This record gives sequence, C-alpha cells and structure tokens, in this order.
Amino acid sequence: MSAFNRHTLASAAVCAGIGLHSGEHVRMVLKPAAPGAGIVFERSDITGHDNRIEARAANVTGIRLGTTIANEAGASVATVEHLMAALAGLGVDDLLVEIDGPEVPVMDGSSAPFVELIRRAGLKASAAPRRAIRVLKSVSVEFQGRTAAFLPSLKPVIDVEISFPHPAVGRQHCAFDISPEIFAGDVASARTFGFKRDVDAMRAAGLALGGSMDNAVVLDDSGVINEEGLRFADEFARHKALDALGDLYLAGAPILGLYQAHQPGHALNNAALKALLADTSAWKMVSLSDAVSSPSAAARS
Repeated sequence: MSAFNRHTLASAAVCAGIGLHSGEHVRMVLKPAAPGAGIVFERSDITGHDNRIEARAANVTGIRLGTTIANEAGASVATVEHLMAALAGLGVDDLLVEIDGPEVPVMDGSSAPFVELIRRAGLKASAAPRRAIRVLKSVSVEFQGRTAAFLPSLKPVIDVEISFPHPAVGRQHCAFDISPEIFAGDVASARTFGFKRDVDAMRAAGLALGGSMDNAVVLDDSGVINEEGLRFADEFARHKALDALGDLYLAGAPILGLYQAHQPGHALNNAALKALLADTSAWKMVSLSDAVSSPSAAARS
C-alpha cells in the first residue's frame, strides 16, 4: 500500500458516544469515499440536500474550545479536530462521515479510539496520486499574543510549545514528524484537558455539558484529579499538537512543511492556516511522490 496514493477506508466503521460540549448522544459512521472526494461530513438527522459539510478551512465557523464547520445552509458539526487528527495521522484522504447529531463524539478525549476504529476497518489505496501543500516560504501570524508560523521543510512536522502557570503543566514542548507510526504511538492517546475552576462557567455558557473525567484530564489548583493520572508527563503539549494536526488537515490536503506554534489553540491554528492558504506565493500543490523523490523540483513545479 503506497503512501503516495490516496486512501479511503476498506469498509465502513461505526462508533457512538456523547458530544463534549453538547452532551448529546451521537452515532457516527465512517464510510469509504471515491478518490478526490475529500473528507465530507453528512448530518443524517437533517433532511434535504443541504446536510453535507466539506471539511475545509473556509467552512470553519466556530473556534471556541473546539473547531466547528458548517455549510451555507447552516448545517454544522462541532469538535471535529480529534477525528480530523486521526485521519491526518493515518493518511486518510477520502471519507464520508455520516453523523446523526451536531458534534463528533468525544470518546475518551483523544484520537486513539478513532485510530483503532480506522485500523479495524482497514485502509484501501486508489490509483489516484496523493497531493500535498508544499510550504515554499515562511508565513506567520500573531493572535491575541500567541504566535504561529509555517516554514519550509522536507517533511511534515508539528512543533508546539505551551506554558501554563500550574504545577502539573508549566512549560511543555512537543514536536513530531507526521507519520502513522509516530502519531498512533506517541500522540493519538493524549487527551483534552481543562481546569475544574472553569467548569461551572463553561456549563453556564452551554459548553462542556458532556465533559467528565472519562473524557478529559481535569486539573484543580494543585494537580491532576483523574484517578489514573496522566498517560504522558507532557500529555498537555501532546494534545495541543494533536489538535493542531486536526485543525490543519482542514487545508484539504497534507501540509509538507513545519508548523511551529507558541500557545496554540483552535483560533490560532485556524488563523495560521487561512493566512497560509491566502498567500498563494507561499505554497504549491505538488504530487507527494515527486516532493519526496525530488524536493527541489517539486518546489518549482
């Protein structure tokens, strides 16, 4: 199975759970799609022809504590980033995500359940070549005191740094080359996290209604209160890197470059991606096989 060809699932895969913020129970079916279809969400609980939402940066309508995408008719799906990270990390290009509610199920708060779901279904390669967005020059953004940049690189890399004035977090750094093996082994199981002191305010705002210690790392003023503790000492930074990978896959193709961010969040990731895509001199769409075999030629193509 060539990494240079487009992939979809070999068979359908089903999961169910609750939405992190909506608290609503949802059933989701991942279905194989034709080469070139891209990642498309379909709200099966909405009738008519306006229930499909392409997973693209232009369709992002919400960035508060998660990424929401919507179509022009107003159909939306929230908290897509953990699923999108799994698709990016495992190299799934074409997929129909049939979902009967407004939010992707949170599962355990990481991408690991989606990785397992995809691996059980298997991947199927097509004859269509995989293409990538090759970064040609630096593009940087600053958003509310946070910074991010895309830089040229011979391979796709995520590099994030976070800093929180909390004894369990402090300053953490996570950098990884994007490959199925590295993502599945080192990043996918890092869970989302939040502070106990913020829970009441979030729920009053209609957020985190489905959140619990079963699907998030929760911190009080002194440390982690989950009985099982952390999966990694730097789980917080790893999850921010996971989120970034998922948010950036809304480019519609893998990004062959280095994404470097300080204090990343969904708003910063989205702003950086839109800045890159808007500067058409900063990137080229290339065949992934050409980019790997002849980087300089791919950059000129």
